Amino acid sequence: MDIAHYTLSDTERQSFEKLQEELIPQFQLQFPDPMAPKTVIIVPSLSLDSEILSKISGHIHYEERLLCLLLLLRMPRTQVIYLSSMPIDEVIVDYYLHLIQGITHMHARKRLSLLACYDASNIPLTEKILERPRLMERIRSLVPPGHVAHIAAFNVTPLEEQLALKLGFPLYGCPSSLSYWGSKSGSRELFRNAGIPMPPGYENLKSTEDVLQALMNLKAEQPHLTKAVLKLNEGFSGDGNAIYTFGKLPKITEDLLRNNLKMVASDMVFDQFMEKFNQMGGIVEAFLPGVQASPSVQCLINPLQEIDVVSTHDQILGGESGQVYLGARFPADDAYRREIGELGYKLSKHMSTLGVLGRFGVDFVSVKDGEEWKHYAIEINLRKGGTSHPYLMLQLLTGGRYDYKEGKYIMPNGQTRSYIATDALVYDNFKKLTPPDLIDVAICNNLHFDGTTEEGVGFHLIGAMSQHGKLGVVSIGTTAERAEALYNRTISVLLGESR
Repeated sequence: MDIAHYTLSDTERQSFEKLQEELIPQFQLQFPDPMAPKTVIIVPSLSLDSEILSKISGHIHYEERLLCLLLLLRMPRTQVIYLSSMPIDEVIVDYYLHLIQGITHMHARKRLSLLACYDASNIPLTEKILERPRLMERIRSLVPPGHVAHIAAFNVTPLEEQLALKLGFPLYGCPSSLSYWGSKSGSRELFRNAGIPMPPGYENLKSTEDVLQALMNLKAEQPHLTKAVLKLNEGFSGDGNAIYTFGKLPKITEDLLRNNLKMVASDMVFDQFMEKFNQMGGIVEAFLPGVQASPSVQCLINPLQEIDVVSTHDQILGGESGQVYLGARFPADDAYRREIGELGYKLSKHMSTLGVLGRFGVDFVSVKDGEEWKHYAIEINLRKGGTSHPYLMLQLLTGGRYDYKEGKYIMPNGQTRSYIATDALVYDNFKKLTPPDLIDVAICNNLHFDGTTEEGVGFHLIGAMSQHGKLGVVSIGTTAERAEALYNRTISVLLGESR
């Protein structure tokens, strides 16, 4: 199946919408009740363009990022079914189950079913599941009688909707029919309609000629502009971006575009990028000078149409152009975290009228003008993103919630917590460590998350460590300073142990 072109038929779409209605009573009755019998089917498929996906080192291990949802087993009548392309090492599973407070390992393990496709190919996990009818039958058989069930996915495409129809369980996520609003062009339209500031630019560009004209128009409107950003509509983690540097000539030709365009993805060449642009479309927008922060807000619209501003983060960006997402600090800077939260709520109210469902993130670039901050929205991610699993881990470990009006994460005991998180801790020396080594090092060096102090480090992407030298970290502390210090000590200890 080709994600870009596969769609549900009218009959399938109607059946899917009918199935989705089951989410409403689930959220009214079972979700608020920790003792209600329910099953969560977790499908952490990165259902993205296969060429973009192939550029992410160790992408198959990104399916492990939602292992934080195993902490849902803290609810003693909840079952979890977790799907993956390849089997997940029991050492990694044991690590997550050990983090659950108040539940024995045996009690949690018997309510967990791990199912794998035994397929490491470069196609989305959901497609692999759909190709295996016996596996789908096994999923259905693992939902106990009397349980309500739903599917939790990383992102929703027609593949996930087809899976929901075949399994007969609703899917908690934004319908693929609304996926345009999560594209770069759709994001700009939403910002404009909701009255959210954004950089000057043009959307819905479909050809090289469109790009050339948009660049010339942008330069004419903004004479002092030195750079512009080209973004593929379905880019991921900044790798679908390219930076254009303006020259002195008012007319921009294809040769000038070729010579002055720098792709963010190091292994993508001009012809390849423009071919992708012509296929999926994209935008051109001003590269704002003086950007001093890149905050984001994470929001949630549940099936009851209730809005929650889940978190604010300061993104950590890297790469040669500073466009690649590396990690985040939570919460965002105290100087503007409430402003970002308010903008997120304002946008969510507009999006709820369109039928948007589930968790999504909004990225900004921010410039300080005197004592004031000016925030410009640049994209919406209608899926779980790089800031989703760190926050979910914090929330499921501590039972707190973020109050966006106060700008604080508050736990049941009134204490607050901060963290620094990354998916991109990459060192060749890490290849010398296996998952058991990592856990031993964390415990022996007092890095492991401590349920008594509710501070410490949580790891993810553990399976990527030995092959790719890549590891994910969530460092949780009572203050941002403590979280950062623990994060830095973790890197130091791991590098020392891997030498």
